[in-house]
Amino acid sequence: MKQSKVSLIRRALEHARHYWLHIFGIFILSFLSAPIALLGPYPIKILVDSAFGNHPLPIAITCFFPAGFQYSFPTLVIIAVILLIVIELFAQLHGLLNWMLVTYTGEKLVLSFRTQLFNHVQRLSLAYHDKVGISDSIYHIQYDANSIRSLVISGFSPMISAIFTIIGMLYIITLINWHFTLIALAIIFILMILTRMSTLKLNSQWSKLKKQESSAMAVLHETLSALRVVKAFVREDFEEERFINRSEKVIKGQMKVAYTSGLFDLLIGTILAIGTGLFVYIGSMYVQAGKITLGELILVMAYLAKVFGPLQTLNKNFNNLQSSIVGIERAYKLIDNAKDVKEHPNSIPLKRISGSIIFENVSFEYERGTKVLQDISFEIKQGQHVGIMGSTGSGKTTLLNLLTRFYEPTQGRIIVDNLGIDIYKLADYRSQFSIVLQEPVLFSTSIEENIAYGKPEAGKTEIYNAARDAYAHDFIIKLPKGYQEEAGERGFQLSGGERQRISIARAFLRNSPVLILDEPTSSVDIATEFLIMEATRKLMAGKTTFLITHRLDTLSQCDIIIHLEHGKIVDFIDNNHPDLLEKKIISFKQKII
Repeated sequence: MKQSKVSLIRRALEHARHYWLHIFGIFILSFLSAPIALLGPYPIKILVDSAFGNHPLPIAITCFFPAGFQYSFPTLVIIAVILLIVIELFAQLHGLLNWMLVTYTGEKLVLSFRTQLFNHVQRLSLAYHDKVGISDSIYHIQYDANSIRSLVISGFSPMISAIFTIIGMLYIITLINWHFTLIALAIIFILMILTRMSTLKLNSQWSKLKKQESSAMAVLHETLSALRVVKAFVREDFEEERFINRSEKVIKGQMKVAYTSGLFDLLIGTILAIGTGLFVYIGSMYVQAGKITLGELILVMAYLAKVFGPLQTLNKNFNNLQSSIVGIERAYKLIDNAKDVKEHPNSIPLKRISGSIIFENVSFEYERGTKVLQDISFEIKQGQHVGIMGSTGSGKTTLLNLLTRFYEPTQGRIIVDNLGIDIYKLADYRSQFSIVLQEPVLFSTSIEENIAYGKPEAGKTEIYNAARDAYAHDFIIKLPKGYQEEAGERGFQLSGGERQRISIARAFLRNSPVLILDEPTSSVDIATEFLIMEATRKLMAGKTTFLITHRLDTLSQCDIIIHLEHGKIVDFIDNNHPDLLEKKIISFKQKII
């Protein structure tokens, strides 16, 4: 649902409420910029009317001097010069304070908004990320989040300053001659119409441009994430061409935005030039007629520049705000995506489950009308080892994703320790599982921190013992920095077998009551496979375990075999029928051969 600009701005201001004091300070400084700008032309007026002419000094100046003070020409020039320096000093000091406060507040505001987006993205379901892709979320967090600074700080603050400055200038010009004010108001009215037209045009262009930029980023993310595959298939040139094609669309979009902005800037500049010409002509006639002094004309022209300058600032800010509003709209669209896995309003805390699990008529579909799992029902007792077998795409991984509440069942329910799993606090429930995946996931930090990822409070002794149980300690201590060695991005500083053993050590340390093993030995050599299988046997002891595997000899460790095909259970064999268990393994082996 598309939100109105007012609603988006209101939400952005609501998010910025923690920084109201800082924003108020920025507004005060913006307000002060108007009187500083008003004072700027006064030294020149004093120089022209009082030093070169015969007009008396303003009372605001003479009050600083004793009565009867003689104002000679050099004295008046010195007064004008001192005023010029003091006003400029105040202007520079004002600019420094404003720059520091704007920078600090803007960075804190963006960080806060990025954190909110990042926090929400992590809690969106896997189904959302599977559909949308990771790169789009990265673009939202890294780039769209900046829009809140442009909207709240860089947008409104200069606009308020410009409005106050324009009002002040128009008031002073009116005191000199109200005819000038009428001309200025007519020009302002025309500029408001042009600004309205430009904002409507730019809004749609910025929306398309951001989608194109996100699409170009997707190529970078996909290519760098799968760089080994790209190199293996010698597709560097193809990916480069794909990136260039999408980036050229971005350039075309940017050129459209630049053309629209430039065209309206040209129109506005022309209007301002015509207005300035009218002021020069009428002002010159008034000076010749004696209606105003030359100093007053110079003052009017100086103020006119300071009126037209803020008007151009307002126009540019309105145009730039379109980018910010589009960015904010995209960011809040992401935030408004509901979490598919929701916390129950009356959820209960959970310390440690026993490990008994029941599936009751569970069905699941990623897309409406296409069932991935259909009417799955079975019961697992505490400590039993369950082997899940089936062809690729039969629903094995999806089954376990439902158990861990990465997805919610479309129908039916899952019961753990006699309660539906949706009643438990989500974080507490997920902490009951240790997962060892086919492709182990490590982070670009030390090996010690990777092992302790599921239990960050663990001491070094616990970490080292977990590594020993996973047959990882011996190779870790041989590394240059031992446990402090960096694993590298996604752990690629290590071999596949080393990464897998660290992943198993992580599961040992976490010591959750339910263990999920998803093809843990599928991509290692025979020697490493033996170590990993020995480690997993120890890891499985006393835990309810689900083992997905295509290696049928590992199913002999299981008490139960669930055979899935096309999302349905075609066989469920337990250890009460060991002969059937063995026959099933043999028949399946013959089928895949």
